[in-house]
Amino acid sequence: MITQQEILKFQPQIEKHAREYGLDFFPVIFEVVDYDTMSQLAAYGGFPVRYPHWRFGMEFDQLSKGYRYGLQKIYEMVINTNPCYAYLMQSNALVDQKLVIAHVYAHCDFFKNNYYFTYTNRKMIDEMANHASRIRRYHDSHGVENVENFIDTCLSLENLIDYYSPYIQRKENGKTEEEIGSKDRPVRKLRSKKYMDKYINPPDFLEAQKEDMVKKQLADQNFPNRPERDILLFLLEHAPLENWQHDILGIIREEAYYFGPQAMTKIMNEGWATYWHAKIMTQKVLEPVEIVDYAEHHSGTVADSPGQLNPYRIGHLLFKDIEDRWNKGRFGKEYEECDDLRLKERWDKKLNLGMEKIFEVRKLYSDVNFIDTFLTEEFCREHNLFSFAYNNENERYEVESRDFAKIKKRLLQSLTNMGQPIIYIVDANYKNRGELYLMHQYEDVEIDMKYAHDTLMNLNSVWSRPVHIQTILEETPMLISFDGEDFNQEEISEN
Repeated sequence: MITQQEILKFQPQIEKHAREYGLDFFPVIFEVVDYDTMSQLAAYGGFPVRYPHWRFGMEFDQLSKGYRYGLQKIYEMVINTNPCYAYLMQSNALVDQKLVIAHVYAHCDFFKNNYYFTYTNRKMIDEMANHASRIRRYHDSHGVENVENFIDTCLSLENLIDYYSPYIQRKENGKTEEEIGSKDRPVRKLRSKKYMDKYINPPDFLEAQKEDMVKKQLADQNFPNRPERDILLFLLEHAPLENWQHDILGIIREEAYYFGPQAMTKIMNEGWATYWHAKIMTQKVLEPVEIVDYAEHHSGTVADSPGQLNPYRIGHLLFKDIEDRWNKGRFGKEYEECDDLRLKERWDKKLNLGMEKIFEVRKLYSDVNFIDTFLTEEFCREHNLFSFAYNNENERYEVESRDFAKIKKRLLQSLTNMGQPIIYIVDANYKNRGELYLMHQYEDVEIDMKYAHDTLMNLNSVWSRPVHIQTILEETPMLISFDGEDFNQEEISEN
């Protein structure tokens, strides 16, 4: 069992090596904790000061049992803050502690430098504590059960945000009243002599007519003017919520945006950390007697996971592949247009641009464009990648295809919007009755009806009016509705 004092003996040396390689990170504070504390931290998303809710207790119980039954183990946890807080498992062996410290420094470098973390709150620990104190006050003033039930509702909707909105300047939501009044055509006046104009066309009457025209034009606009992807923001602005409910929904939305970049860069972040812990350990830190233990731990980290994608493995292998390709010049028009496989295998321009390129990739990409840009047919062939799907006849999952295009499509589908359906609000005054009309962006994958029903129920409880969603089921456009009591499903006619 390694103590905090023992960690301090080798941690500065690993930090020095990381900086020499070019990693750039915030100050890192390491704490050594036992597994119960680590499970509590993991259940709270790394923030022990987070607001109280039964969900965190449930996750703590699950993590604790997983460790006791030998099903899982958390080696470390690192938080995207400035300074970064990193928690190390007390039971880690010495070589494991060295590995995870190197791993942590690469994570911190990624948090600091990747573009998608630019707008995250680096003082989120203080913000989380503020959220917790406000929610505890609502417990006292409105009752624990009422507050927790509303938090349950909000948490079920927390993925209905626009993950890319912090990086994109969205258009304004239609014309303002001033724009309509100033740019549209003026009120028509009756013909008159100049000296009689103020009697035939009274200024007060003209102004009243202009106001009526502006109101009519505003009413004729769609509401919202364009499809709105950040549904939580729309509810904050327009749903009939009490003040405490409005505040809680805002808290849930703010935290969802904080954790969003971590989900958007899971493969890259873990691949980057694995790449650097391997390089630092094998080239700088390992003692000869530690090689076998290190190899066992590292091979477990990058091993194939049955039935699922291992982000550590695919990210690590892709970063190594990018480094090798840019070192040898295996990119660009000349290389892509070469159809001689033997020449491609021997291709080496000795450009040595690999290290520069992987730092550029770390800075600019998320998982979706990382896979879209750098996953190649040669990579899939070399690592025996394939796509799998459920066979209804055999009632089991089977290899679906080894075709590169299908593999890439499946992988990108699972990463786009974190594999969750993309939903827009297209009309908040459906049938002129204040009902909410949603649109599912169909991408060859049907929505899960159980989750769809639960989402409609919770949206209805927040919006207080019937809610509808348009989607495609069995290649047929369908409208699923919930009016507060019953669900209804009807086919949408082509007309």
